[in-house]
Amino acid sequence: MAVNLSAAASFLATHARLLDRRRFELLRGEIGADAVLAAVDGYRNPDGGYGWGLEPDLRAPESQPGGALHALEVFEDAAPATSPHAARLCDWLASVSTPDGGLPFALPVADPAGCAPFWVQADPKQAALQSTAFAAGVALRVARHDRAVREHPWLAAATEYCFREIRELCEAPHAIALAFAVGVVDAAHDFHAEAAALLDRLAAFVSPDGLVPVAGGAEGETLRALDFAPLPDRPARALFTGAVIDAELRRLAGEQQDDGGWRVDFASCSPAAELEWRGYATVRAVSILQRNGVL
Repeated sequence: MAVNLSAAASFLATHARLLDRRRFELLRGEIGADAVLAAVDGYRNPDGGYGWGLEPDLRAPESQPGGALHALEVFEDAAPATSPHAARLCDWLASVSTPDGGLPFALPVADPAGCAPFWVQADPKQAALQSTAFAAGVALRVARHDRAVREHPWLAAATEYCFREIRELCEAPHAIALAFAVGVVDAAHDFHAEAAALLDRLAAFVSPDGLVPVAGGAEGETLRALDFAPLPDRPARALFTGAVIDAELRRLAGEQQDDGGWRVDFASCSPAAELEWRGYATVRAVSILQRNGVL
């Protein structure tokens, strides 16, 4: 699986935001976690949440669940280093959660410029499995090395919300919500005995080949096995055969473009977001390939 890391670095230097350049350098062992934590801090608001386009298609400055999701990914990258901002983010998440412990898909946006309509039109009073599962899933992975996150009451409430929603599923949820639901029960496996049974429940909605079309997405937009189970030696890998994962790793490595970066198969709402998603996707591809022993 030939991957040109020098070309990837050049693509990021040319087109990506500072945060993803720093994340790539951390992956390559060229910098420490403090540099990545400093980069994500630029998206942080005084209330403890994150905005300012940290979610590339949600460019408003206000703190949003979408920004929190990506901030938590950076706190996971930083392991075993921790940041006090992770627990403060949990405080903010608790402050915007609905009474049932879930997170709304998005909060009100004052200026919708550059924001995808699905963010702007979301009901801020309605909890969503998609946002809650993504945030709680990544937070559970952060919790493995950050005690303050592990013991935070927001994480317990959000995890229970996700478990309850998954127990009550009568049909397959939207593909993206399904992927995040798998992610949260996979991460919860380290802390909650019920997680294994919930993963078995979700397995009924995941095709053996890992291909799950995204309803309402761009033409051809489809989630794949590595979207559900990106990491080896995790429970979610049991959803797929080794042959499926090997084929997907080869496919991912082969998707590096001539300019050194990777693309996404969904539409962006601004030129800036399109490039930022490509930077994010490039870091994600290198991370998955590296963690799976391909690089």
